[in-house]
Amino acid sequence: MSMEDPIKTTLDGLLKVLKMENVIGEPIESDGRILIPVTKVGLGFGAGMGQGGITQGNESQGTGAGGGATVEPIAFVLVDNNAEESEQIKVLHLSPPDPLNKSISEISGIALELLKEYRDRQKKQEENNKRMRKESENDLYTP
Repeated sequence: MSMEDPIKTTLDGLLKVLKMENVIGEPIESDGRILIPVTKVGLGFGAGMGQGGITQGNESQGTGAGGGATVEPIAFVLVDNNAEESEQIKVLHLSPPDPLNKSISEISGIALELLKEYRDRQKKQEENNKRMRKESENDLYTP
């Protein structure tokens, strides 16, 4: 038996667990709301091979591989089309977030606010530019 056989068999089994559908679950839709499950996937893998000495013309060897995976639900993403624009997307944690996740969540909220302000400024700037072009075109055609 070659070393590749147990490794390939084990990896094939583990890769079945690592599909995207197991990390981001199937969305659940109801009353203008979409609930998307999010999970955490852990994976461990090991392989080994050994060969014994030659005794009376017999040679011994062994190979092995093993692994394990866990899939743990950690949160839901809620998309609420009935809510106000700033409240349409929420992350609902299934357990209290650790300090790092809490900080990342707060930073992402601030980043979304900054992005919205930037888009609003861009929109106003484009409107001002259109208005100024229109005024300058009117000035050119005024007798």
